[in-house]
Amino acid sequence: MALPSCRRPFRQALSAGLLAALPLVAGAPAHGHGADGQASRVAPGAFRFVPVITVEGHGGFETNLDGQPRHYAIDAQFGTVLEWGLSDGGVLGLELELGPALVWGEAEHFYGRVEPAGEDELHDGIDSHGHDHGPPGSNWRRTDLKGRLQVLYQPTRRLELSATWMPYLITTSQGEDQQGLSQQIALAATLALGDGDLNFALGDGLETIADGLFVALENRNGWSSDGTYLGTYTDSRLGLGFNVDLLNVSLDAGPRFYSPGSYASLSGRVDWAGELALTYPLTDRSQLFAHWQPVYNTQVGEAGWVHHLGAGVTFRF
Repeated sequence: MALPSCRRPFRQALSAGLLAALPLVAGAPAHGHGADGQASRVAPGAFRFVPVITVEGHGGFETNLDGQPRHYAIDAQFGTVLEWGLSDGGVLGLELELGPALVWGEAEHFYGRVEPAGEDELHDGIDSHGHDHGPPGSNWRRTDLKGRLQVLYQPTRRLELSATWMPYLITTSQGEDQQGLSQQIALAATLALGDGDLNFALGDGLETIADGLFVALENRNGWSSDGTYLGTYTDSRLGLGFNVDLLNVSLDAGPRFYSPGSYASLSGRVDWAGELALTYPLTDRSQLFAHWQPVYNTQVGEAGWVHHLGAGVTFRF
C-alpha cells in the first residue's frame, strides 16, 4: 500500500519528507511539527554524512471492500542522509534509501489505484487487489525492491520543503501485480505555527499547546509498473506535535483531494485522512517508531475506512 502523506519520523528527527514509509535518521528527541527536530543542527557551511539502516513491518487493511483485502510487508532499507548547513540556521538535505521488501498479499501501490472487477464493478483504495488475493494477506508472494530519494530544504527553523521520488520494483508478475517499476513523486511543505518546544513531562500545559501546532501540504502523483498514470492527490493537514519526556507524538488530519487518472473513467472526490505517529530514541544512534494512517474513502459503493499500520527501528552510524 502507499503511505499516504505521512509526517515520517525522518522529517521529525532530521529537522521525513514525510513521517510516510519510514525514518532514515534518528537519535535526538523529535519535535512533532517536523520543522525543527534536530538537537544539533549543522553549522553554516558545514557538511554532515549519516549512514542509516531502517527495518519496518507494516500492513494495510481495506475494511471498505468485500473480503477486506490486506497487505503485509517487511522492509529493510539501507541509506544515507547528507546535510549542508545554511545561513540563519537553515539546512539542505539529501536522503537516499534502497532495500528489499518482503511481500505478503499485494505490492505497495499508489493511493486510489483502480482494478477492473467486471463490466459493472470497479475497486479502488489504498490497497486495491481485484479478485486474486485469496485469504487476506496470508500468502507469501516474493521479495521486491523499494527505494526513496528525497531533497529537503529548510530555509528557516519553522519551514520545511521537500521533493521525493519513490520507485518500487515488482520483481515477478503475480495476480494484479505486473513485473516492472512503479513510481510516485511527492512535493510537500510543512510550516510550524509555534516554536515546537512542547513537552508535557516538563510542565507545559494546555495553555502552551500552540507551540506544537503545524500545517502541512503534500501532492503526490503515481504511475503503475506498466507506465499508466494512476492519478494525483493533495493532502491538506492541520497537526499537533509534542513530547512526553523522550516520547514524541505527532497527530494530523485533513481532507484529501483525489483525482484518478483518465484510465479509471472516474471523477475526482474528497476523502479524509490522518496520522498518529510515535517516535522514541533507544540510544543516541537508534530510534523506535510506529504510525497509524486511517483514510475514509468516500467513493460511492465503496465508502468506508482504509488503514495502514507500521512499526520499526532506525539505526544511524
